Amino acid sequence: METPHFKIGRQGRAWTKEEIPSRYHNLCPEKIELVEGKLFWTDEERLCMIALLLENVGIDKILPLADLDLWQEAINQARQKASGSPEATKPA
Repeated sequence: METPHFKIGRQGRAWTKEEIPSRYHNLCPEKIELVEGKLFWTDEERLCMIALLLENVGIDKILPLADLDLWQEAINQARQKASGSPEATKPA
């Protein structure tokens, strides 16, 4: 499956009429399944669902779900990896 371009912002938003077929009909699974203690079958499906929900609720709403230091650590590591820094390969 080709990764769609998600429009995730700080604030959530409703999908437009034009986006509904490509989002809801093409990307949402028909049903939510629990497989070996995880929702959905693959990480790809899980990430897609997270992205769809992030479009709807926005990033600001999810920040309280985890410690802010964890978010910052993940952001710092992603920036290091993007810049090609050798520090990015060290375990956290």
